[in-house]
Amino acid sequence: MKLSAREADGAMVVRVEESRIDAAVAIQFKDAMREMTQAARGRVVLDLARVGFIDSSGLGAIVSVLKFLGPDRRLELAALGPNVERVFRLTRMNEVFRILPESPGAAADHDG
Repeated sequence: MKLSAREADGAMVVRVEESRIDAAVAIQFKDAMREMTQAARGRVVLDLARVGFIDSSGLGAIVSVLKFLGPDRRLELAALGPNVERVFRLTRMNEVFRILPESPGAAADHDG
């Protein structure tokens, strides 16, 4: 599971560099996120722009990261594609997570 991290707008932004978060990679995703966000303070934004598919295992892994971060650190989601957004809406997880239309600092990514 390939992830990349950067700081933007006072948040740690973690981008998923894969097209799927499913049963085949859910445990790897969860472990990588825990390792990457262990020292994070405040907001953690999960950039899902490259993810086109998520199943119940992937959703469960994201919820697990939310629980790992605890009440003092917030997990937000950004740049959900239509299929991924539909999964969050149908499971009502869109009421649990703050969902941003794009990743913090995304304009800087496009300036390159």
